[in-house]
Amino acid sequence: MGKDTFELAGRDWPKVTWWKLKNMRTVYLTLWAAMLTSATNGYDGSLMNGLQAIAAWNENFNNPNGQILGLIAASMSIGSLLAIPVVPYTADILGRRTGVVIGCAIMIVGVALICIGFHVALFIIGRLILGFGIAIAHGSAPLLIAELVHPQHRAIYSTIYNTLWYLGSLVGSWVAFGTDKLDGQWSWRVPCLLQALPSIVQMIFIWTVPESPRWLISKGRHVKAKQILANVHAEGNLDDELVNVEFNEIQQTIALEQEYEKSAWSELWATPGNRHRLIILVSIGFFSQWSGNGIVSYFLPQVLKLIGITDSTLVLEINGYLSIVQLISAVGICFFVDKIGRRPLFITSCIGMLAAFVSTTIALARYDVDQSSAAANTVIVFIFVYYVMYNLGFCGLLVSYSTEILPYRIRAKGLTVMFFCVDLSLWFNQYVNPIALEAIAWKYYLVYCVWLAFELLVVWKYYIETKNTALEEIVKFFDGDAAIVGGDAATAKARHLAGEDDADIPVEEKTAAATSAEVRA
Repeated sequence: MGKDTFELAGRDWPKVTWWKLKNMRTVYLTLWAAMLTSATNGYDGSLMNGLQAIAAWNENFNNPNGQILGLIAASMSIGSLLAIPVVPYTADILGRRTGVVIGCAIMIVGVALICIGFHVALFIIGRLILGFGIAIAHGSAPLLIAELVHPQHRAIYSTIYNTLWYLGSLVGSWVAFGTDKLDGQWSWRVPCLLQALPSIVQMIFIWTVPESPRWLISKGRHVKAKQILANVHAEGNLDDELVNVEFNEIQQTIALEQEYEKSAWSELWATPGNRHRLIILVSIGFFSQWSGNGIVSYFLPQVLKLIGITDSTLVLEINGYLSIVQLISAVGICFFVDKIGRRPLFITSCIGMLAAFVSTTIALARYDVDQSSAAANTVIVFIFVYYVMYNLGFCGLLVSYSTEILPYRIRAKGLTVMFFCVDLSLWFNQYVNPIALEAIAWKYYLVYCVWLAFELLVVWKYYIETKNTALEEIVKFFDGDAAIVGGDAATAKARHLAGEDDADIPVEEKTAAATSAEVRA
């Protein structure tokens, strides 16, 4: 495969320049309506940091700390956990776009209750509903992106999706910084109210994005699916060779999956390949939140208090600058995912996070002894370094890697399991972290140092490379000879198994058969 080609169905295809193609350019520019879901989630993380630094919010809710603060922060994750049973069915039965709209509508209700917030219980209920809605939208939006974009661009766009968490975080941090100067309750109500804006925009503009061709094919709407593939990938040319190869592979793969696989949750652990996938999904879900990032993402003021920084303006400034570094580093790495590969990024990320966390722990211990400014500055520096290393593996790749390792039939369910683990770990972190920080201060960092070493071992053993492989063909890395793959590769393999004369098989099908998985007989 050359630098100007990409691989699909065992063949090399010329790369395209998306901004030179009218239809592709239009769709890619409207995809932000799906990607905003991740930004909404990030806005909340930064918002919680900001609210804790706003005096009016603390006064309104009687200076919450410890268990109450943990419950406030964790309530959104609890809401997401409650939504788990309905998330995959919303995406699979109603469609990817409809799932986003339903989630956004529920989020708006949650934001309304948060903004009323005359009592801490109502604030918590609003966050529960907000979490319920974001789980539904979060379970549909990345599927739409991965299943719609050109195969050449899948890795970049799928990875960018989750990095936009930091875009929301950036906006949230500076909004809180700006409204801190407002009089009275509006200093915290305004940033809370603005949390509904992305959902309103999404509900309107998501309909400008075509539906997933894979979902349409699964519902028997083949003509519409092929039209979308042609419009997005080939400027409307229904006879384009790539479009036909994609359509045949998707159609046959989904048909084979529906024929041979049951649509049950037990599929997720029914085969060795699926059990391997499940280990990755569960681990990446927990690792994405249990790598120590949960401490700073939601409780930065408490961390900075450990090194003597309590001024609200300075806390909000550090929160804002951290969001800028996070966004730049997370989005920047997206353009190198297919060049560097997933596995090297995950391993480098784990090593870097471990080194940064050990350094931070040492600096915190030194400050506890002598309160030196050098130790305090070292803590701040390594907070920034840590997030750059974290973003190499567990930001954008969290969603894109989880999505691409799953065959269509269990994609929504598998992604739901991953998000369940994310929400479960978030709930634990958001409830436990403020209590632990208050009880044992910097010593709490030692727990994460040990955990990060464990993460490195799991990633090294189980995370496999999937770069430059078509979405339907990644199954061969997990399922081997039992993989279900449609298209030309499957046809060639089937002919070979049927004993047809090699002379009757086109050369390109022979090549595809050599690299494809066997179709079940």
